[in-house]
Amino acid sequence: MKRHATAVWQGSGKEGKGNLSTQTGVLDSTQYSFSSRFEEGKGTNPEELIAAAHAGCFAMKLSFVLGESDHKADELNAKCTITLEDGKITQSKIELKAKVPGISAEKFAEAVKDAEKNCPISVLLDTEIVVEHSLES
Repeated sequence: MKRHATAVWQGSGKEGKGNLSTQTGVLDSTQYSFSSRFEEGKGTNPEELIAAAHAGCFAMKLSFVLGESDHKADELNAKCTITLEDGKITQSKIELKAKVPGISAEKFAEAVKDAEKNCPISVLLDTEIVVEHSLES
């Protein structure tokens, strides 16, 4: 399987602007700029997209790991925050709230650790990965 996205940038780093498009069309000439990346401007930015990718990948991987032990989540709510410091991504932090009927806290923690280490985006990222989780009844 291969997926692709395209970035088009025009102008200088600070005053320029760009747009992103994805193979599926979910992003279609979606705006990004210095302002949307480092301030609060309109549009997206690479770190937000990495956060979305990591949250989605982690939640899906965790659902597969849980299924291997015959557990099915009612809900996995994963919020990912990417930290960018001095031009480098220094951390990807996932805050997970989960509803998984019939699973022990210990078994759930093992599944979370497995997903943290083995989701493809975790494997890709060369940074500290932190996962904080809570299991709701």
